[in-house]
Amino acid sequence: MMTTNDFTRLKNIRALLLDMDGTLWRGKSPMPDLALFFQFLKRREVAFTIATNNSVEPASTYQQRLASFGIEVSLENILTVSWATAAYLKTRLKAGASVYMIGQKGLQQELEAAGFKVLPDSRHSADAVVVGGDPGLTYDKLKHATLLIQRGAAFIGTNPDVVYPTEEGLAPECGAILAALQATTGVAPTIIGKPQPHLFQLGMQRMGSRSENTAMVGDRLETDIYGGKQAGLTTILVTTGVDNEETIPVKGIQPDLVVHSLAELMTCWEQVQSQSSA
Repeated sequence: MMTTNDFTRLKNIRALLLDMDGTLWRGKSPMPDLALFFQFLKRREVAFTIATNNSVEPASTYQQRLASFGIEVSLENILTVSWATAAYLKTRLKAGASVYMIGQKGLQQELEAAGFKVLPDSRHSADAVVVGGDPGLTYDKLKHATLLIQRGAAFIGTNPDVVYPTEEGLAPECGAILAALQATTGVAPTIIGKPQPHLFQLGMQRMGSRSENTAMVGDRLETDIYGGKQAGLTTILVTTGVDNEETIPVKGIQPDLVVHSLAELMTCWEQVQSQSSA
């Protein structure tokens, strides 16, 4: 059941920003009732944008994963931090600027699509070092990034997540790499993803929604919930990923709502709607 009693706020929600890892799926396994949840949103005419801090894969991969779960969504419904990072850099760097990247194909594709030259190493100077999640992280990648930041390259992090949920447990994410580079360079990164405002603002722009009728649904207090609160959104913690009721007092971040599953969120939402129409 709900662990807070503020669920009447659902009555005014017309749009959702949805996290992915730990919220919609864990690893490659969908959360229970995921297809029913998207049917519920369609039936209720609730707009949604999947806004993810995961930079490893391109948006098309997530679209295909949802399709394998029986859920059809447009690419416009998927907002990756890789896309947001490339958009941010376009406002800061000249066209054709050189960047060194720690990350995977999702980030590289967006950087190249934005017109940036992605360098293979530190032999040439870079305008920026861009860091995302990287399961293939090596010492050499850390070395090249360290040298370029020491030479003055801008230091950009896609997201601050230290871990992410997998079937095996919580695995290292981008934030762990950023911490290593900050330790070696003494330079703090500029963060693009949640909890910074960029993804929240871009998501609401795509849906044409406002903060007062938009909710953030996610599994992380420091990113999804804290960032959503800072953006003025209703915040909903789903305890299927990183955080739960026990970590709320430890981290000192209080969601508006806490649910244990997407099914519970649907049930509570239906109850609120029934009460308001009675």
